Amino acid sequence: MLRFLPSFLRGVIALLLLAINTLFWCSLLFAASLVKLVLPFKAVRVRIDPLLNAIATAWIACNSGWMRLTQRTVWDVAGVDALRYEGWYLVNANHQSWVDIFVLQHVLNRRIPMLKFFLKQQLIWVPVIGLAWWALDFPFMKRHTKADLRKHPERRLQDREATKRACEKFALVPTSVMNFAEGTRFTPAKHASQASPYRHLLKPKAGALALAVNAMGEKFHSLIDVTIVYPAGAPSFWQFLCGQAPKIIVRAQQLPIPPEFSEGDYAADPVFRMRFQQWLTDLWERKDQQIGMLLQQG
Repeated sequence: MLRFLPSFLRGVIALLLLAINTLFWCSLLFAASLVKLVLPFKAVRVRIDPLLNAIATAWIACNSGWMRLTQRTVWDVAGVDALRYEGWYLVNANHQSWVDIFVLQHVLNRRIPMLKFFLKQQLIWVPVIGLAWWALDFPFMKRHTKADLRKHPERRLQDREATKRACEKFALVPTSVMNFAEGTRFTPAKHASQASPYRHLLKPKAGALALAVNAMGEKFHSLIDVTIVYPAGAPSFWQFLCGQAPKIIVRAQQLPIPPEFSEGDYAADPVFRMRFQQWLTDLWERKDQQIGMLLQQG
């Protein structure tokens, strides 16, 4: 309805609608999360967590509403119709922009249980939304440099324990655990510094995926592998708000997770680690080829 407006004005309206939507639903979210904070018992969590997830799901649905209202974006989406809104899923995707999160939420909302992301520790300080992520039990991970880990090797276990604690909570109610295997957003500079063997991707990091599979046991129904392509180039968040992402292509596929992956020790067993890394490498090679084909098709 507002697509006729200049892009800057549409961006301002979209940002305003996003802020209003976030403040409204977060006020309900914080009120409900107080119950869980005051009564930190499993029986309470099993009842409160679905309510918190429902509030977040409504927030995502309203975001899709202002996106349809203000944007001309053509969405080319395939592979999501067969998904089921039940059970537990491990979701993996390539990462190019903050927009990826809105894309994933838009195409997967109410098709699978709510997405829970692994986030950098610093993001807990993002106004309003950082507290919302905390209330929804999003796991916050600390980033350590190689030099820091050499000096304090015990810190290698911090993210492992944080992942286990988060997955213990996820196991109580159906959840989709989301991970960007690249660990950071793709840029040409990062691609060059890594000497990545892929044309459109950074090297994948298997550790977080392996920890999630190990912590959740056989609860995961499957891996949902998502490929996101922006034929006109990955937009910034502001460009996305302004409707300057003319087309977004999303491809999703369900893949079985080898049952033995829920039992291996990625950190201590080099043979298991090699097998898991090879599984992810094969997936990444197919994804890189798929991105190339989708970019050619435009």
